[in-house]
Amino acid sequence: MLPKLLNTVLIILEVLLIFNLLIVVHELGHFLAARWRGLVVDEFGIWFGKPIWRKKLGGVWYSLGSIPAGGFVKLPQLAPMEAIEGDTEEREAPLPPITPLDKIIVAFAGPLFSFLLAFAMAGIVWTAGKPVHEFDQTTVIGVVKAGGPADKAGLRPGDRILEIDGKPVDRFTGPLHSVTWYVMSSQGETIAFKIIRDGKELVIESGWDREESPGWKRKSLRKVYIGQRLTPSVGGVEANSAAARAGLVSGDVVTSLNGNPVEDLAKFYELLGTTSGQPVALTVQRGASSMPISLTPGAPEGEGKVPKLGVSWGRLTLTHPTPMEQVTDAVLTIGNMLDALFSPKSDVRAQHFSGPVGILRAYYSLFDSEQGWRLALAFSVFFNVNLGLFNMLPFPVLDGGHITLALLEAVRRKPINTKFLEILQTGCAVAVMLFLAYVTFFDVSEFLPGRKSKAAPVAAELKTEPAAPAATKEAAPAAK
Repeated sequence: MLPKLLNTVLIILEVLLIFNLLIVVHELGHFLAARWRGLVVDEFGIWFGKPIWRKKLGGVWYSLGSIPAGGFVKLPQLAPMEAIEGDTEEREAPLPPITPLDKIIVAFAGPLFSFLLAFAMAGIVWTAGKPVHEFDQTTVIGVVKAGGPADKAGLRPGDRILEIDGKPVDRFTGPLHSVTWYVMSSQGETIAFKIIRDGKELVIESGWDREESPGWKRKSLRKVYIGQRLTPSVGGVEANSAAARAGLVSGDVVTSLNGNPVEDLAKFYELLGTTSGQPVALTVQRGASSMPISLTPGAPEGEGKVPKLGVSWGRLTLTHPTPMEQVTDAVLTIGNMLDALFSPKSDVRAQHFSGPVGILRAYYSLFDSEQGWRLALAFSVFFNVNLGLFNMLPFPVLDGGHITLALLEAVRRKPINTKFLEILQTGCAVAVMLFLAYVTFFDVSEFLPGRKSKAAPVAAELKTEPAAPAATKEAAPAAK
Protein backbone atom coordinates (compact mmCIF):
# COMPACT_ATOMS: atom_id res chain seq x y z
CA MET A 1 0.00 0.00 0.00
CA LEU A 2 2.75 2.43 0.95
CA PRO A 3 4.76 2.03 -2.31
CA LYS A 4 1.59 2.64 -4.34
CA LEU A 5 0.81 5.74 -2.26
CA LEU A 6 4.36 7.02 -2.66
CA ASN A 7 4.19 6.37 -6.39
CA THR A 8 0.95 8.35 -6.60
CA VAL A 9 2.46 11.25 -4.65
CA LEU A 10 5.55 11.27 -6.89
CA ILE A 11 3.41 11.30 -10.03
CA ILE A 12 1.33 14.20 -8.69
CA LEU A 13 4.54 16.14 -7.93
CA GLU A 14 5.84 15.42 -11.45
CA VAL A 15 2.57 16.60 -12.98
CA LEU A 16 2.55 19.82 -10.96
CA LEU A 17 6.21 20.46 -11.76
CA ILE A 18 5.89 20.18 -15.53
CA PHE A 19 2.49 21.92 -15.73
CA ASN A 20 3.73 24.86 -13.70
CA LEU A 21 6.95 25.02 -15.71
CA LEU A 22 5.03 25.47 -18.96
CA ILE A 23 2.83 28.26 -17.58
CA VAL A 24 5.58 30.10 -15.69
CA VAL A 25 7.89 30.13 -18.72
CA HIS A 26 5.09 31.73 -20.77
CA GLU A 27 4.59 34.42 -18.12
CA LEU A 28 8.36 34.87 -17.79
CA GLY A 29 8.41 35.89 -21.45
CA HIS A 30 5.95 38.71 -20.73
CA PHE A 31 7.88 39.75 -17.63
CA LEU A 32 11.31 39.93 -19.28
CA ALA A 33 9.96 41.79 -22.31
CA ALA A 34 8.15 44.26 -20.06
CA ARG A 35 11.33 44.97 -18.10
CA TRP A 36 13.28 45.35 -21.34
CA ARG A 37 10.77 47.85 -22.78
CA GLY A 38 10.47 49.80 -19.52
CA LEU A 39 6.85 48.98 -18.70
CA VAL A 40 5.52 49.22 -15.17
CA VAL A 41 5.32 45.75 -13.64
CA ASP A 42 3.18 45.62 -10.51
CA GLU A 43 3.79 41.97 -9.67
CA PHE A 44 5.33 38.76 -10.96
CA GLY A 45 3.77 35.80 -9.19
CA ILE A 46 4.32 32.08 -9.24
CA TRP A 47 1.14 30.23 -8.26
CA PHE A 48 -2.11 31.83 -7.14
CA GLY A 49 -4.07 32.23 -3.93
CA LYS A 50 -2.95 33.76 -0.66
CA PRO A 51 0.81 34.45 -0.87
CA ILE A 52 3.05 32.34 1.33
CA TRP A 53 5.93 34.64 0.40
CA ARG A 54 5.89 38.16 -1.04
CA LYS A 55 8.68 40.72 -1.40
CA LYS A 56 9.21 43.97 -3.28
CA LEU A 57 12.45 44.30 -5.23
CA GLY A 58 13.28 47.08 -7.65
CA GLY A 59 9.73 48.38 -7.56
CA VAL A 60 8.21 44.98 -8.44
CA TRP A 61 6.38 42.64 -6.10
CA TYR A 62 7.50 39.02 -6.35
CA SER A 63 5.24 36.41 -4.79
CA LEU A 64 4.74 32.70 -4.27
CA GLY A 65 1.10 31.72 -3.90
CA SER A 66 -0.53 28.87 -2.05
CA ILE A 67 -2.31 27.28 -5.04
CA PRO A 68 0.17 25.53 -7.39
CA ALA A 69 -1.49 26.48 -10.66
CA GLY A 70 0.87 28.47 -12.90
CA GLY A 71 1.74 32.13 -12.55
CA PHE A 72 0.92 35.68 -13.64
CA VAL A 73 2.34 39.11 -14.44
CA LYS A 74 0.42 42.29 -13.64
CA LEU A 75 1.04 44.85 -16.39
CA PRO A 76 -1.35 47.77 -15.85
CA GLN A 77 -0.24 49.62 -18.99
CA LEU A 78 -1.02 46.61 -21.13
CA ALA A 79 -4.18 45.28 -19.49
CA PRO A 80 -6.08 47.41 -16.98
CA MET A 81 -8.11 44.82 -15.05
CA GLU A 82 -8.94 46.55 -11.79
CA ALA A 83 -12.54 45.38 -11.95
CA ILE A 84 -11.38 41.79 -11.52
CA GLU A 85 -7.99 42.02 -9.82
CA GLY A 86 -8.65 45.08 -7.72
CA ASP A 87 -6.43 48.17 -7.67
CA THR A 88 -3.37 46.73 -5.99
CA GLU A 89 -1.05 49.70 -6.27
CA GLU A 90 -1.33 53.21 -4.82
CA ARG A 91 -0.04 55.49 -7.55
CA GLU A 92 1.19 59.02 -6.99
CA ALA A 93 0.97 59.86 -10.70
CA PRO A 94 -0.84 58.47 -13.74
CA LEU A 95 0.88 55.66 -15.57
CA PRO A 96 3.10 56.89 -18.44
CA PRO A 97 1.87 55.97 -21.92
CA ILE A 98 3.63 53.25 -23.89
CA THR A 99 3.87 52.82 -27.64
CA PRO A 100 1.92 50.26 -29.64
CA LEU A 101 5.25 48.60 -30.49
CA ASP A 102 5.98 48.11 -26.78
CA LYS A 103 2.58 46.48 -26.32
CA ILE A 104 3.10 44.17 -29.29
CA ILE A 105 6.56 43.08 -28.12
CA VAL A 106 5.42 42.37 -24.57
CA ALA A 107 2.27 40.54 -25.68
CA PHE A 108 4.12 38.45 -28.26
CA ALA A 109 6.89 37.48 -25.82
CA GLY A 110 4.66 35.01 -23.92
CA PRO A 111 3.75 32.86 -26.96
CA LEU A 112 7.35 33.22 -28.19
CA PHE A 113 8.69 31.73 -24.95
CA SER A 114 6.11 28.92 -25.18
CA PHE A 115 7.35 28.09 -28.67
CA LEU A 116 10.99 28.30 -27.57
CA LEU A 117 10.24 25.89 -24.70
CA ALA A 118 8.42 23.62 -27.17
CA PHE A 119 11.51 23.49 -29.38
CA ALA A 120 13.76 22.89 -26.36
CA MET A 121 11.60 19.98 -25.18
CA ALA A 122 11.33 18.70 -28.76
CA GLY A 123 15.13 18.64 -28.85
CA ILE A 124 15.16 16.39 -25.79
CA VAL A 125 12.51 14.13 -27.36
CA TRP A 126 14.57 14.01 -30.58
CA THR A 127 17.57 12.82 -28.58
CA ALA A 128 15.89 10.56 -26.01
CA GLY A 129 13.21 9.19 -28.32
CA LYS A 130 9.42 9.35 -28.54
CA PRO A 131 7.58 6.12 -27.62
CA VAL A 132 5.20 4.94 -30.33
CA HIS A 133 2.77 2.06 -29.80
CA GLU A 134 2.75 -0.44 -32.64
CA PHE A 135 -1.05 -0.77 -32.49
CA ASP A 136 -1.47 2.90 -33.35
CA GLN A 137 0.64 2.68 -36.51
CA THR A 138 -1.49 0.21 -38.44
CA THR A 139 -4.53 1.02 -40.57
CA VAL A 140 -5.56 -2.63 -40.97
CA ILE A 141 -8.99 -3.47 -39.56
CA GLY A 142 -8.96 -6.25 -36.99
CA VAL A 143 -12.44 -5.98 -35.45
CA VAL A 144 -15.79 -5.12 -37.01
CA LYS A 145 -18.76 -5.04 -34.65
CA ALA A 146 -21.55 -7.29 -35.89
CA GLY A 147 -24.56 -5.25 -36.97
CA GLY A 148 -22.66 -1.95 -36.73
CA PRO A 149 -22.49 0.65 -39.50
CA ALA A 150 -19.16 -0.64 -40.86
CA ASP A 151 -20.43 -4.23 -40.87
CA LYS A 152 -23.57 -3.23 -42.75
CA ALA A 153 -21.50 -1.28 -45.27
CA GLY A 154 -19.26 -4.27 -45.97
CA LEU A 155 -15.98 -3.42 -44.21
CA ARG A 156 -14.20 -6.57 -43.09
CA PRO A 157 -11.29 -7.60 -40.83
CA GLY A 158 -8.10 -7.56 -42.90
CA ASP A 159 -9.08 -4.49 -44.94
CA ARG A 160 -6.30 -1.89 -44.98
CA ILE A 161 -7.65 1.64 -44.92
CA LEU A 162 -5.91 4.08 -47.26
CA GLU A 163 -8.18 7.15 -47.11
CA ILE A 164 -11.26 8.42 -45.31
CA ASP A 165 -13.37 10.97 -47.17
CA GLY A 166 -10.44 11.47 -49.51
CA LYS A 167 -7.94 12.14 -46.71
CA PRO A 168 -4.93 9.79 -46.44
CA VAL A 169 -4.46 7.96 -43.13
CA ASP A 170 -1.24 6.44 -41.76
CA ARG A 171 -2.31 5.40 -38.26
CA PHE A 172 -5.42 4.21 -36.47
CA THR A 173 -5.60 6.52 -33.44
CA GLY A 174 -4.56 10.05 -32.57
CA PRO A 175 -5.61 13.50 -33.75
CA LEU A 176 -3.54 13.65 -36.96
CA HIS A 177 -3.96 11.56 -40.15
CA SER A 178 -5.76 8.85 -38.19
CA VAL A 179 -8.77 6.63 -38.82
CA THR A 180 -10.50 7.50 -35.53
CA TRP A 181 -10.06 11.26 -35.98
CA TYR A 182 -11.41 11.36 -39.53
CA VAL A 183 -14.39 9.22 -38.50
CA MET A 184 -15.17 11.38 -35.46
CA SER A 185 -14.77 14.68 -37.35
CA SER A 186 -16.54 13.58 -40.54
CA GLN A 187 -19.34 15.82 -41.76
CA GLY A 188 -21.32 13.89 -44.38
CA GLU A 189 -24.28 11.55 -44.13
CA THR A 190 -21.89 8.73 -45.02
CA ILE A 191 -18.14 8.18 -44.61
CA ALA A 192 -16.11 7.05 -47.64
CA PHE A 193 -13.46 4.41 -46.85
CA LYS A 194 -10.85 3.74 -49.52
CA ILE A 195 -9.38 0.32 -48.73
CA ILE A 196 -7.19 -2.45 -50.10
CA ARG A 197 -8.73 -5.94 -50.02
CA ASP A 198 -7.05 -8.92 -51.67
CA GLY A 199 -4.78 -6.58 -53.59
CA LYS A 200 -7.64 -4.50 -55.02
CA GLU A 201 -8.62 -0.93 -54.15
CA LEU A 202 -12.25 -0.41 -53.16
CA VAL A 203 -14.30 2.54 -51.95
CA ILE A 204 -16.99 1.67 -49.40
CA GLU A 205 -19.56 4.19 -48.15
CA SER A 206 -20.38 3.54 -44.51
CA GLY A 207 -23.01 5.02 -42.29
CA TRP A 208 -22.18 6.03 -38.72
CA ASP A 209 -23.69 6.00 -35.27
CA ARG A 210 -23.43 7.81 -31.95
CA GLU A 211 -23.87 6.45 -28.45
CA GLU A 212 -26.36 8.13 -26.18
CA SER A 213 -24.66 10.26 -23.51
CA PRO A 214 -26.03 11.51 -20.17
CA GLY A 215 -26.51 15.27 -20.05
CA TRP A 216 -23.47 15.78 -17.83
CA LYS A 217 -21.19 13.85 -20.19
CA ARG A 218 -19.51 14.99 -23.37
CA LYS A 219 -21.65 14.26 -26.39
CA SER A 220 -20.48 11.07 -28.07
CA LEU A 221 -18.89 11.56 -31.48
CA ARG A 222 -19.37 9.51 -34.63
CA LYS A 223 -18.36 5.87 -34.71
CA VAL A 224 -18.53 3.08 -37.25
CA TYR A 225 -17.44 0.41 -34.73
CA ILE A 226 -14.21 -0.93 -36.12
CA GLY A 227 -10.93 -1.61 -34.36
CA GLN A 228 -7.37 -1.94 -35.57
CA ARG A 229 -5.66 -5.28 -35.97
CA LEU A 230 -3.97 -6.08 -32.67
CA THR A 231 -1.04 -8.42 -33.00
CA PRO A 232 -0.46 -10.70 -29.97
CA SER A 233 2.85 -9.04 -29.14
CA VAL A 234 3.85 -8.59 -25.51
CA GLY A 235 4.64 -5.02 -24.50
CA GLY A 236 5.02 -5.59 -20.77
CA VAL A 237 4.45 -8.23 -18.10
CA GLU A 238 3.20 -7.57 -14.56
CA ALA A 239 5.30 -9.01 -11.74
CA ASN A 240 3.90 -12.20 -10.14
CA SER A 241 1.22 -12.50 -12.84
CA ALA A 242 0.20 -15.59 -14.81
CA ALA A 243 2.25 -14.35 -17.77
CA ALA A 244 5.33 -13.76 -15.60
CA ARG A 245 5.08 -17.24 -14.06
CA ALA A 246 4.84 -18.72 -17.55
CA GLY A 247 8.01 -16.93 -18.61
CA LEU A 248 6.57 -14.45 -21.12
CA VAL A 249 8.74 -11.37 -21.58
CA SER A 250 8.44 -8.06 -23.36
CA GLY A 251 8.90 -8.50 -27.10
CA ASP A 252 7.41 -12.01 -27.35
CA VAL A 253 4.86 -12.62 -30.12
CA VAL A 254 2.31 -15.42 -29.61
CA THR A 255 1.98 -17.46 -32.82
CA SER A 256 -0.19 -20.38 -31.68
CA LEU A 257 -2.38 -21.57 -28.80
CA ASN A 258 -2.85 -25.32 -28.27
CA GLY A 259 -1.63 -25.84 -31.83
CA ASN A 260 -4.10 -23.37 -33.36
CA PRO A 261 -2.57 -20.46 -35.33
CA VAL A 262 -3.06 -17.04 -33.72
CA GLU A 263 -3.24 -14.17 -36.21
CA ASP A 264 -4.37 -11.42 -33.86
CA LEU A 265 -5.54 -10.75 -30.30
CA ALA A 266 -9.19 -11.32 -31.15
CA LYS A 267 -8.35 -14.87 -32.24
CA PHE A 268 -6.10 -15.34 -29.19
CA TYR A 269 -8.89 -14.46 -26.74
CA GLU A 270 -11.43 -16.45 -28.73
CA LEU A 271 -9.27 -19.56 -28.33
CA LEU A 272 -8.41 -18.74 -24.71
CA GLY A 273 -12.09 -18.50 -23.87
CA THR A 274 -12.62 -22.14 -24.82
CA THR A 275 -10.01 -23.49 -22.38
CA SER A 276 -12.04 -22.97 -19.16
CA GLY A 277 -8.99 -21.67 -17.29
CA GLN A 278 -6.93 -24.82 -17.96
CA PRO A 279 -3.22 -24.59 -18.78
CA VAL A 280 -2.60 -23.81 -22.45
CA ALA A 281 0.38 -24.49 -24.70
CA LEU A 282 1.65 -21.35 -26.42
CA THR A 283 4.22 -20.99 -29.14
CA VAL A 284 5.97 -17.62 -29.02
CA GLN A 285 8.42 -15.95 -31.32
CA ARG A 286 11.28 -14.47 -29.32
CA GLY A 287 13.78 -12.74 -31.56
CA ALA A 288 14.80 -15.25 -34.23
CA SER A 289 13.73 -18.26 -32.15
CA SER A 290 10.41 -20.02 -31.69
CA MET A 291 9.78 -21.58 -28.28
CA PRO A 292 6.99 -23.39 -26.38
CA ILE A 293 5.51 -21.92 -23.19
CA SER A 294 2.90 -23.35 -20.81
CA LEU A 295 0.50 -20.69 -19.51
CA THR A 296 -2.08 -21.11 -16.74
CA PRO A 297 -4.55 -18.19 -17.06
CA GLY A 298 -6.08 -16.56 -14.03
CA ALA A 299 -9.79 -16.86 -13.41
CA PRO A 300 -12.07 -14.52 -15.44
CA GLU A 301 -13.01 -11.43 -13.45
CA GLY A 302 -16.79 -11.52 -13.76
CA GLU A 303 -19.27 -12.85 -16.29
CA GLY A 304 -18.19 -12.32 -19.89
CA LYS A 305 -14.71 -11.18 -18.86
CA VAL A 306 -11.48 -12.56 -20.23
CA PRO A 307 -8.98 -14.41 -18.01
CA LYS A 308 -6.47 -12.19 -16.27
CA LEU A 309 -2.99 -12.67 -17.70
CA GLY A 310 -1.04 -9.62 -16.55
CA VAL A 311 0.09 -8.63 -20.05
CA SER A 312 0.32 -5.19 -21.64
CA TRP A 313 -0.20 -6.04 -25.29
CA GLY A 314 1.65 -4.19 -28.01
CA ARG A 315 5.30 -3.22 -28.13
CA LEU A 316 6.61 0.29 -27.83
CA THR A 317 9.32 1.55 -30.16
CA LEU A 318 11.32 4.75 -29.90
CA THR A 319 11.16 7.15 -32.82
CA HIS A 320 13.30 10.28 -33.17
CA PRO A 321 11.30 13.00 -34.95
CA THR A 322 13.14 16.28 -35.41
CA PRO A 323 12.04 19.31 -33.37
CA MET A 324 10.59 20.91 -36.51
CA GLU A 325 8.57 17.77 -37.28
CA GLN A 326 7.17 17.69 -33.76
CA VAL A 327 6.19 21.36 -33.71
CA THR A 328 4.75 21.14 -37.23
CA ASP A 329 2.63 18.13 -36.25
CA ALA A 330 1.39 20.03 -33.19
CA VAL A 331 0.41 23.04 -35.33
CA LEU A 332 -1.38 20.80 -37.86
CA THR A 333 -3.19 18.96 -35.06
CA ILE A 334 -4.45 22.20 -33.55
CA GLY A 335 -5.48 23.40 -37.01
CA ASN A 336 -7.51 20.22 -37.54
CA MET A 337 -9.20 20.65 -34.18
CA LEU A 338 -10.13 24.28 -34.83
CA ASP A 339 -11.34 23.46 -38.33
CA ALA A 340 -13.63 20.77 -36.92
CA LEU A 341 -14.78 23.06 -34.11
CA PHE A 342 -15.88 25.89 -36.39
CA SER A 343 -17.37 23.71 -39.13
CA PRO A 344 -21.19 23.86 -38.96
CA LYS A 345 -21.54 20.22 -40.09
CA SER A 346 -19.05 18.78 -37.61
CA ASP A 347 -20.12 17.17 -34.33
CA VAL A 348 -16.94 18.40 -32.59
CA ARG A 349 -17.80 21.16 -30.14
CA ALA A 350 -16.09 23.16 -27.41
CA GLN A 351 -17.14 20.54 -24.84
CA HIS A 352 -14.78 18.05 -26.51
CA PHE A 353 -11.75 20.17 -25.61
CA SER A 354 -10.01 19.96 -22.26
CA GLY A 355 -9.32 22.54 -19.58
CA PRO A 356 -6.79 22.42 -16.74
CA VAL A 357 -8.41 19.38 -15.08
CA GLY A 358 -8.33 17.36 -18.29
CA ILE A 359 -4.75 18.38 -19.02
CA LEU A 360 -3.59 17.46 -15.52
CA ARG A 361 -5.41 14.14 -15.79
CA ALA A 362 -3.67 13.46 -19.10
CA TYR A 363 -0.28 14.22 -17.57
CA TYR A 364 -1.05 11.90 -14.66
CA SER A 365 -1.93 9.06 -17.06
CA LEU A 366 1.25 9.67 -19.06
CA PHE A 367 3.55 9.70 -16.04
CA ASP A 368 1.81 6.59 -14.66
CA SER A 369 2.51 4.59 -17.82
CA GLU A 370 5.52 2.83 -19.24
CA GLN A 371 8.04 5.35 -20.64
CA GLY A 372 6.04 8.00 -18.78
CA TRP A 373 8.60 10.81 -18.78
CA ARG A 374 9.24 10.44 -22.52
CA LEU A 375 5.49 10.52 -23.24
CA ALA A 376 5.01 13.53 -20.96
CA LEU A 377 7.81 15.42 -22.72
CA ALA A 378 6.33 14.65 -26.14
CA PHE A 379 2.91 15.83 -24.95
CA SER A 380 4.49 18.98 -23.49
CA VAL A 381 5.72 19.92 -26.97
CA PHE A 382 2.11 19.84 -28.14
CA PHE A 383 0.85 21.66 -25.05
CA ASN A 384 3.37 24.48 -25.42
CA VAL A 385 2.42 24.97 -29.07
CA ASN A 386 -1.24 24.85 -28.07
CA LEU A 387 -0.64 27.43 -25.32
CA GLY A 388 1.22 29.73 -27.69
CA LEU A 389 -1.32 29.52 -30.53
CA PHE A 390 -4.35 29.81 -28.25
CA ASN A 391 -2.95 32.98 -26.74
CA MET A 392 -2.35 34.41 -30.20
CA LEU A 393 -6.06 34.38 -31.02
CA PRO A 394 -7.21 37.99 -31.62
CA PHE A 395 -9.51 38.01 -28.59
CA PRO A 396 -9.17 40.84 -26.06
CA VAL A 397 -7.46 39.71 -22.81
CA LEU A 398 -5.44 37.10 -24.74
CA ASP A 399 -2.02 38.05 -26.11
CA GLY A 400 -3.36 38.14 -29.65
CA GLY A 401 -6.06 40.54 -28.49
CA HIS A 402 -3.44 42.88 -27.01
CA ILE A 403 -1.58 42.81 -30.31
CA THR A 404 -4.77 43.52 -32.27
CA LEU A 405 -5.67 46.47 -30.02
CA ALA A 406 -2.12 47.81 -30.29
CA LEU A 407 -2.30 47.66 -34.09
CA LEU A 408 -5.66 49.46 -33.95
CA GLU A 409 -4.10 52.10 -31.73
CA ALA A 410 -1.24 52.54 -34.22
CA VAL A 411 -3.70 53.00 -37.08
CA ARG A 412 -5.79 55.52 -35.09
CA ARG A 413 -2.62 57.28 -33.90
CA LYS A 414 -4.06 57.68 -30.42
CA PRO A 415 -4.58 55.40 -27.42
CA ILE A 416 -7.88 53.59 -26.94
CA ASN A 417 -9.99 55.07 -24.16
CA THR A 418 -8.79 53.55 -20.88
CA LYS A 419 -12.27 53.10 -19.43
CA PHE A 420 -13.54 51.41 -22.59
CA LEU A 421 -10.44 49.19 -22.65
CA GLU A 422 -10.97 48.15 -19.04
CA ILE A 423 -14.63 47.26 -19.67
CA LEU A 424 -13.76 45.36 -22.86
CA GLN A 425 -10.93 43.34 -21.34
CA THR A 426 -12.82 42.63 -18.12
CA GLY A 427 -15.78 41.35 -20.11
CA CYS A 428 -13.55 39.17 -22.26
CA ALA A 429 -11.73 37.87 -19.17
CA VAL A 430 -15.08 36.81 -17.72
CA ALA A 431 -15.94 35.10 -21.02
CA VAL A 432 -12.64 33.17 -20.99
CA MET A 433 -13.20 32.10 -17.37
CA LEU A 434 -16.74 30.94 -18.22
CA PHE A 435 -15.35 28.94 -21.15
CA LEU A 436 -12.76 27.30 -18.89
CA ALA A 437 -15.49 26.54 -16.34
CA TYR A 438 -17.58 25.00 -19.14
CA VAL A 439 -14.88 22.61 -20.37
CA THR A 440 -13.82 21.88 -16.78
CA PHE A 441 -17.39 20.76 -16.03
CA PHE A 442 -17.06 18.12 -18.75
CA ASP A 443 -13.54 17.23 -17.58
CA VAL A 444 -14.90 16.54 -14.10
CA SER A 445 -17.83 14.58 -15.56
CA GLU A 446 -15.31 12.01 -16.80
CA PHE A 447 -14.94 10.91 -13.17
CA LEU A 448 -18.69 10.34 -12.80
CA PRO A 449 -20.49 7.09 -13.74
CA GLY A 450 -22.08 7.19 -17.16
CA ARG A 451 -22.18 5.32 -20.42
CA LYS A 452 -20.14 2.17 -20.70
CA SER A 453 -17.76 1.49 -23.54
CA LYS A 454 -18.92 -0.88 -26.26
CA ALA A 455 -15.36 -1.86 -27.05
CA ALA A 456 -14.41 -5.41 -27.90
CA PRO A 457 -13.47 -7.77 -25.03
CA VAL A 458 -9.82 -7.50 -26.06
CA ALA A 459 -9.78 -4.07 -24.42
CA ALA A 460 -9.97 -5.70 -21.01
CA GLU A 461 -6.31 -6.67 -21.30
CA LEU A 462 -5.19 -4.10 -23.87
CA LYS A 463 -3.08 -1.28 -22.47
CA THR A 464 -1.92 1.40 -24.87
CA GLU A 465 -0.41 4.75 -24.07
CA PRO A 466 -2.98 7.52 -23.58
CA ALA A 467 -3.43 9.99 -26.38
CA ALA A 468 -3.26 13.73 -25.98
CA PRO A 469 -6.61 14.91 -24.64
CA ALA A 470 -6.87 18.14 -26.52
CA ALA A 471 -8.39 16.54 -29.60
CA THR A 472 -11.40 14.73 -28.15
CA LYS A 473 -12.34 12.42 -25.36
CA GLU A 474 -13.52 9.62 -27.65
CA ALA A 475 -10.26 8.01 -28.80
CA ALA A 476 -10.11 4.43 -27.55
CA PRO A 477 -7.82 1.57 -28.52
CA ALA A 478 -10.47 -0.94 -29.45
CA ALA A 479 -13.72 -0.84 -31.42
CA LYS A 480 -14.82 2.45 -32.94
